[in-house]
Amino acid sequence: MKVPGLKLICLAFLFIHTRILVCYGAPDDAVDDYTDETPAKPPPPEMDNCNGVFLSYAFTSRTKALPLLKNVSAQPWTFNAMATVVNSGTEEVKGWKMYIGFQHKEILVSATNAVLVDGDGDFPAAVGNGTTLAGYPKADLKTSIDTAGDFNQIAVQVELKGSMFGLGEKATPMPKTISLRNDGWRCPTPTKYKTYMHACCKRDPKFKVNSNKKSKFAARQNGDLTFTYDVVKSYEGSYEAQVTMDNSSPIGRLDRWNLTWEWMRGEFIYSMKGAYTPRFDTSDCVYGLAGRYLTGFDFTNVMNCEKKPTITDLPLTKANDTQIGKIPYCCKNASLLPPQMDPSRARAIFQLRVYKLPPDTPPTILYPPQRWNITGVINARYHCGPPIRVDPSEFPNPKGFDAKVYAIASWQVVCNMTRAEKRKTRCCVSFSAYYSDGAIPCSTCACGCDNIDTDKCNPDKPAMHLPPDALLLPSENRTAKTKAFAKLKKKGIPRKLPCPDNCGVSINWHINTDHKAGWSARMTLFNWQEAPFVDWFVAVEMKKAYPDYDNVFSFNGTKKLKGIKNTIFFQSLKDLNYLVEMKNGSKPSDPKVPGKQQSVISFTKKKTPNIKIRKGDGFPSKVYFNGEECALPRSFPSSGHRSPLSIASFILISITTTFLLITNRFI
Repeated sequence: MKVPGLKLICLAFLFIHTRILVCYGAPDDAVDDYTDETPAKPPPPEMDNCNGVFLSYAFTSRTKALPLLKNVSAQPWTFNAMATVVNSGTEEVKGWKMYIGFQHKEILVSATNAVLVDGDGDFPAAVGNGTTLAGYPKADLKTSIDTAGDFNQIAVQVELKGSMFGLGEKATPMPKTISLRNDGWRCPTPTKYKTYMHACCKRDPKFKVNSNKKSKFAARQNGDLTFTYDVVKSYEGSYEAQVTMDNSSPIGRLDRWNLTWEWMRGEFIYSMKGAYTPRFDTSDCVYGLAGRYLTGFDFTNVMNCEKKPTITDLPLTKANDTQIGKIPYCCKNASLLPPQMDPSRARAIFQLRVYKLPPDTPPTILYPPQRWNITGVINARYHCGPPIRVDPSEFPNPKGFDAKVYAIASWQVVCNMTRAEKRKTRCCVSFSAYYSDGAIPCSTCACGCDNIDTDKCNPDKPAMHLPPDALLLPSENRTAKTKAFAKLKKKGIPRKLPCPDNCGVSINWHINTDHKAGWSARMTLFNWQEAPFVDWFVAVEMKKAYPDYDNVFSFNGTKKLKGIKNTIFFQSLKDLNYLVEMKNGSKPSDPKVPGKQQSVISFTKKKTPNIKIRKGDGFPSKVYFNGEECALPRSFPSSGHRSPLSIASFILISITTTFLLITNRFI
């Protein structure tokens, strides 16, 4: 027998402990300024039929915010909404992540029961292109079967507050879509109403679940870079943890890395081994919650009290220091290499002592830091997910017994490489060829124009072709040669020349030869910075020429990259592992000279007899320097008049000079 209103009663039971109004949408004729008196609809029938994860998004209210403007597109609005995740299936959802496809220039100011996965995770956050939320402090959603129908354990509700722009009085600011971002789940297009949408996400039958049925925690995941946060000792009011960083990507790398995370419950770092915080500051403890709760505590020796500390590696000289060093895999000058270059330098470990505040002082109450982020100098960019509870890590017995020691609790953070936004990369590539007497330089503002006076140059003008020898000069010394070359080629010269590429590293790819049996290229690296690069590498994606890669003569090269297609990996020779810094010219009036290294690379045509070198098949489609994806030109060199002294000749002369300088450095 069906009882009228049963679904509404169940819904009230679902969120009775949260004291939050549940809005499953409003009537179609409702106005924009919704209030708490808006009658809530019962959950849709689809929730009863959802054997999976039920997602919903309910827009609850919006109000005009100051300033009040006549321009509709510029008028700010404050809004409130509710996102709901319910595990209505038969398996526990570990570390839930929900994507909300915002589309109205939204700025999210707060979110209850969740943290932002995108960006740096801080509020306010611009989410107009969509954002992903992860559960915190409750990251896992149990099943109704295992909890006897306890909705507090199988569901979570996220109250969203923020601002938006560009909507008229009668518009309803709903997102494009919602979906579950956990691996192995598929979500249909959500069912949409005026102020409400919902979707039922189900397991992808083709997805192979790598999990241990006996484990109560999530399976460990693969990623380009992973962190393991192991609590190895726990006391009343504090604990000791070990952080392990593993680089698994064959083209990922970090130099002078800086790791940041955010303490969510007032914790602070008392001490560390194997790493340190560049800022030793106890003021946040003395004047903050720690000073209020830990009366009589001596903060003199505390390392760092920041809510969002920055952590970096110790220098090599501290590796055997018994007080702050002596940790396996520590103290490598904050350098993390790809595993194929050196497996021992693809891992970093450090330890820390963490103090907690009430009510989290019992040894059994443990929370990892959130919002992990790591950066390098000219390296790959990483996007890190939230910490996911995994099975406790195993360690060898410190006393030498044939026994295993387990962590008290372990969490994993998975980070993957992301592509740099336009004009935010830190290296670039120029193209040239033996059949063309000019070089196509790096793009205008390829690495941004933030520190360039755009009153003196045009940041939107395409880069002008250069004469061969101009690539050897700093950008500020190329003007005369660029104008002369344009005049020679009868090209127009704009009143304001294009701005330079503004990159610290540039790479020239030159087509050197092309004949019936094969062809060759010459790759030259330029370091325009005042610091050298040690143990550098370049990874080059060749979509059409890759099968016929033959040899490289002044570098080491390999095609064997796990999980990376059509990519050739080059690294320095053992005794030439320094890409030296930019130096002053021989005379005070001479332009500065970049650090350079160069090699010829040969290809056959056995597997690619129809390759069209002059049509662009001999140029790379992607180039990575030390993990950073470099900006490429928008065109290829065209056939034309060839000058008697080619670009390769200019660069080769310069490389020979640089090689002699490097050789003298080691004599």
